[in-house]
Amino acid sequence: MGEEIKVIVFALAHEEYGVEVERVRTIERMQPMTRVPKTPEFVKGVINLRGVVTPVIDLRGRFGFEESEYTDNSRIIIVAVNDIEVGLIVDAANDVIDVDTDCIDDPPEVVGGIKAKYLRGIAKVSDTRLLILLNLEEVLNKSEIVQLENLEE
Repeated sequence: MGEEIKVIVFALAHEEYGVEVERVRTIERMQPMTRVPKTPEFVKGVINLRGVVTPVIDLRGRFGFEESEYTDNSRIIIVAVNDIEVGLIVDAANDVIDVDTDCIDDPPEVVGGIKAKYLRGIAKVSDTRLLILLNLEEVLNKSEIVQLENLEE
């Protein structure tokens, strides 16, 4: 047995993904966003979260999935990436689970249309359940992080 990490499980386009709990600040319901000109299409805008302007991106758009209408289950997961907070719009935030690091395999080149660089690994949670773990540093590459940092000012 390796060490266990706690992971927030969320749904996106009929797949289950995970991100380490220590990277997650809060999980919020959908709320109105202010669109920011000259940002990539997947950057949906900014929200004022308890006095902090936070950029929000739609993970469906980031990964090139077809966008869908937001529902009552849609959530904004606020994560910390390189000292800035960013909201990630997901279809639903489902669960918090423990994942044994020995059960995490390197990602294949492409999973469900997502390039391996965006993935930290694939966790085998049970015989029938796989969890795609995100590499947040790549989901928001350095130039995009600089762009998002400028939105906060």
